[in-house]
Amino acid sequence: MTCQTVRVDLPGRAYDILIGVGLLADAGALIAPHLRRKRVAIITDETVAGLHLATLQASLDAAGIAHSALALPSGEATKGWEQFSRAVEWILTEKIERSDLVIALGGGVIGDLVGFAAAVVRRGVRFVQIPTTLLAQVDSSVGGKTGINTDQGKNLVGAFHQPTLVLADTGLLATLPPRDFLAGYGEVVKYGLLGDAAFFEWLEVNGPDIAAGDIDKRNYAVRRSCEMKAEIVMRDETEQGDRALLNLGHTFCHALEAATGYSSLLLHGEGVAIGCALAFETSARLGLCSQEEPSRVHAHLSAMGMKVDLKDIPGDLPNADALLALMAQDKKVLDGKLRFIMARGIGEAFVTSDVPSDVVRGLLAEELARR
Repeated sequence: MTCQTVRVDLPGRAYDILIGVGLLADAGALIAPHLRRKRVAIITDETVAGLHLATLQASLDAAGIAHSALALPSGEATKGWEQFSRAVEWILTEKIERSDLVIALGGGVIGDLVGFAAAVVRRGVRFVQIPTTLLAQVDSSVGGKTGINTDQGKNLVGAFHQPTLVLADTGLLATLPPRDFLAGYGEVVKYGLLGDAAFFEWLEVNGPDIAAGDIDKRNYAVRRSCEMKAEIVMRDETEQGDRALLNLGHTFCHALEAATGYSSLLLHGEGVAIGCALAFETSARLGLCSQEEPSRVHAHLSAMGMKVDLKDIPGDLPNADALLALMAQDKKVLDGKLRFIMARGIGEAFVTSDVPSDVVRGLLAEELARR
């Protein structure tokens, strides 16, 4: 097994992100040095359990690590109070101590929920992220943001709680349905758009190979995404400034997810892709960048076969005013003003509160009219 390492060098909370094929089968050996006693608790979802839990358990057995497992229902709806409470109660029942490890085996839903549970049980137990989706490997498993959704919006209840280790086994991506893989690719594209024009240009050329399964290019895409996120998190762990850049496209995305009931009508990464396209179109309308930039974003996402417009979302959507009201619940609201991530060009994102709501309303109304 060969892997690449990205270091998240936070004082007193530093950890490694290991990236490569075959890490799940070696997870026991990789986790063992972090254990004070040879015992872990695994939380996963029912779909991932059927695909990958046995491999993880065999690896733990080989390393002499005792383990128990809980499988929650699959899907975004799991990321709420009911299943969060179930996870917390189970961890307590398993008598997991602060020095023990909880393993989050799954995609972004499991990683966020389990990380939050680990953050609050005994005021903080350690946890390991083993992300099984592209979206989780490049984004949600890195940086310590944990949380759940509420009726009022997405990720509004949570905590910053850094993992002890992240194992991103890129071989697991082969088990993803194409739609789920492309949804994760929306987060990969986001990194190029927010701060690395050369990476976006590389994706324009290599995106089809990544989707087709080229493992070397997949590894590079995951590594570069993790490097960019780690750099930003090390500068601004708790999102006082630069870290908000990672939310490019997310203000639109979170409103659309709420409007579709956090359902399979719109996956998170699909919402991010649509949100990035809308953010660049808004930037062009404000005169921040040329129209060529949003056109290029739209062209690449379309070429990859991804959702890119509001008309690509099935089912009903509320009107522009209702979507704006949902956006007002966003965590980036500061002093009552909604902060957007806009762009002066590809790779040149910035945070601003100076976005007139009538411009956003007009764009949304136009998009809705095309449905």
